[in-house]
Amino acid sequence: MSFTYDAVGVTREQSGTCPPGFHPLHVRTRLGEGEPVFRRAAEAVLTWEMHRSLGVGLDAGADRAAPGVDVTVTLAGLIKAPCRVVWAVEEPRRAGWAYGTLPGHPECGEESFVVDRTGDGTVWLTVTAFSRPAKWYARAGGAATRGLQHAYARRCGTVLRRLAAGEAED
Repeated sequence: MSFTYDAVGVTREQSGTCPPGFHPLHVRTRLGEGEPVFRRAAEAVLTWEMHRSLGVGLDAGADRAAPGVDVTVTLAGLIKAPCRVVWAVEEPRRAGWAYGTLPGHPECGEESFVVDRTGDGTVWLTVTAFSRPAKWYARAGGAATRGLQHAYARRCGTVLRRLAAGEAED
């Protein structure tokens, strides 16, 4: 299966580039401070633990995010969202990945989840995406659909903050 959009890999750039005709998303959440927080957060993102802790269904073709790995996210047990990992990074101060939509996904676009540790030791999760509706129900949702995407990105930060601190999810 091929990606459902042309700008594959754009989320790897830090410039916030959004292709014409797509809606941008950029949510940054402070997770804590220090190397242990970074390591726990990076591992949770790279091994799908963050996504599974969100309460969504997740079927991945590998134990870790890597380019070419197919992932299907299931929402509410009903909506299946097939994706493929476009890029991944695992560096001493930056770790994460992005997936792009495949045919059958309700949206069209790309989303990245990146954990980074800044020079002062602060650890952040940044969720960056660009998307547009691909299915009739995503189009019908309009602004509400975009609101749900922002809420999902904020929830990623909340859940990852708990995981990185070593706390159990409620």
